[in-house]
Amino acid sequence: MSIGIFVGSDNGTTTEVCEKLASKLGDAKLIDVASAKPSDIAGYDKIILASSTWGDGELQSDWDSFADALKGDNVSFAGKTVALLALGDADSYSETFCDALYHLKNIAKDAKIVGETSTSGYEFDSSKGAKDGKFFGLAIDEVNQDDKTEDRLDAWAKQLKSEGF
Repeated sequence: MSIGIFVGSDNGTTTEVCEKLASKLGDAKLIDVASAKPSDIAGYDKIILASSTWGDGELQSDWDSFADALKGDNVSFAGKTVALLALGDADSYSETFCDALYHLKNIAKDAKIVGETSTSGYEFDSSKGAKDGKFFGLAIDEVNQDDKTEDRLDAWAKQLKSEGF
C-alpha cells in the first residue's frame, strides 16, 4: 500500500518539499488537506502529516478545518504508522520554530509515530515540536537553511524506510 502525504501549504513551499520527499520514498501520494476528506486517512497505513508553521506556532490554515473534520468523524489513527514534517523560520520565529510538529502529533495521537530527528544543526530558542533534543519529526527551514533541505530529506527518507515506511 502506498504512503499518503497529507500536506497543508499556503505559498507552495511545503508542497514542494513534500514532492521531493515523495520521490525519495517511492510509492507516495500527496493529498492537499484543503480538499481532503477524513475518510482519505483510512486508505493508508503509512501516513506523513506535513504543515508549515504560522503566526504564533500554529498549523497552516487548511489544517484547522481538516483537523476539526477528523475529530468530528472520529477518525482513528490506531494501527497506522505516522511521520511528521514541519517547515519553519528559525530566525524570525525562533520562539515557535516548527511548533506545527506538536500540533500534528496531537492530531495523530493514536498512531505509531516514527521519524524523530535531532535538533542539532538548527539555531532556535524553543519549539513545542521538540523534546529532549529531538524533533517529533523532520524540521525544515527553507528560509535560512535551504542548502540543507536535500540532505535532510535524503537522511529522513532512509530513516523512515528503516522504521517501516
